[in-house]
Amino acid sequence: QVQLVESGGGSVQAGGSLRLSCTASGRTGSINTMGWFRQAPGKEREFVAGINWIGANTYYAESGKGRFTASRNYARNTLYLQLNSLKPEDTAVYYCAATRRRDDYQMPLSYDYWGQGTQVTVSS
Repeated sequence: QVQLVESGGGSVQAGGSLRLSCTASGRTGSINTMGWFRQAPGKEREFVAGINWIGANTYYAESGKGRFTASRNYARNTLYLQLNSLKPEDTAVYYCAATRRRDDYQMPLSYDYWGQGTQVTVSS
């Protein structure tokens, strides 16, 4: 089992920045890919960014390209998501997730483990 704990959410004005963190514990040696997803009220959970846990290759949804940056500290088992130039439409609960898979990283169903989520609210 892998446990994931997110932190770093909050409320900011449009144009502001936040840095989300996700610390993994347990059988972290089984992780190959980690991802960030978000879910706004009344909407489906959507892919935001993914990172290959060993090689640190990153993948982004179009909505976050150029504004969001995923990174990881392998030694600390921690995943980060830097959110810059935030917009009101970025308001959502952000979740980190982990999977043993190396493909289909944009699909929520590909992930085995999920954090509890952290709220990001962007006001105009």
